[in-house]
Amino acid sequence: MSLKRSALALALGASAAVGHVVYPLAVHAAARRREAVEVPAPPEWPAVTVLVPAYLEEGVIAAKVDNVRKNGYQGELEVLVVADGDPGTAAVAESVGARVLLLPERRGKSQALNAGVAAAAHDVVVISDANSELEYDAIGYLVSALLTPGTGAVAGEKLEGEGGELAYWRFESWVKRNEARLGTTLGLDGGLCAVRREAWVPIPADISNDDFWIALDLMERGWAVAYEPRALMREPSIGAFELSWERKTRVLGGGLWVMWRKRRLLHPRAGLVSAELWGHKLWRSTAGPLSHLALLGVAASSAHRSRTARVFLAGHAVAAGALLAQEKGRTVPLPGRVAAQVLYLQLVAFGGMRRCLRGDRVLRWDKPAR
Repeated sequence: MSLKRSALALALGASAAVGHVVYPLAVHAAARRREAVEVPAPPEWPAVTVLVPAYLEEGVIAAKVDNVRKNGYQGELEVLVVADGDPGTAAVAESVGARVLLLPERRGKSQALNAGVAAAAHDVVVISDANSELEYDAIGYLVSALLTPGTGAVAGEKLEGEGGELAYWRFESWVKRNEARLGTTLGLDGGLCAVRREAWVPIPADISNDDFWIALDLMERGWAVAYEPRALMREPSIGAFELSWERKTRVLGGGLWVMWRKRRLLHPRAGLVSAELWGHKLWRSTAGPLSHLALLGVAASSAHRSRTARVFLAGHAVAAGALLAQEKGRTVPLPGRVAAQVLYLQLVAFGGMRRCLRGDRVLRWDKPAR
């Protein structure tokens, strides 16, 4: 490689690594200077509404209500199921004793959450998906963290997938833990989180990424978003490649739209929130993958005379092979699964960018009945 080409490759490699290497290490280095504080249990447990938005969840909603009731929460507990234009789910939830709010027509998850928070009987609201299983005392851990002054929401921790996917979620957990030690995190997950009703502002009708919007909206108004890794929930993998691709590209494309709507927070004046947005979300979703693609182009044009370029391309070939093998149901060693997951997420980024540029914001997406 010529000196100029080597410098270009180095610059592109650094750009590609910002979201998944440079930013996480920088946040970790900063967080090490802050002492981790474990939140104690409150002297008196507040009353809580567990809000479960549900659509086509007739087969799992009874188990969900039972899981919430057996979670060990020591205070008063209301289970509120918002059936999003789904009488079947509403009937089953009501038959097992949940309070049910049946919306007359399907409005999408964001608007179901708006209706549920408005109807909640209590000021502390825990949001949880119908197909997720809460680990024991997850509600208590969330509530304890939420009672910290200035905290508007608390993110729980999702355990999903295996191999490369599970490794990625553990990496995300580490990043969120470090962000939270600095003051706030973007990593709110709609599968399990807690919010204060006093801090809630209705989600706009054009927003599909409810959790990301909630986090940014709270931080824009001065609230912190905490992270409680002990509040665990398990969610089964979505399964088929087509379903996973649809969900992940929809989420990423919707996230880019949220950042455009909240673009004021990208300005350096927003401080920590701006740094987290650029490092954790925007660069990782746009400039990083584009730099990665350009780096592949440089490697391909240099492969005939550079061993490093050939090794780089061979690594991508292995990752692509591992990804195809996994989709065909074959067993792949852990390093191959991790490489496949990295490649898959880069591809998802391009799919998400395309959907965002096309204005493809699906508010009521197709989903299989459970």
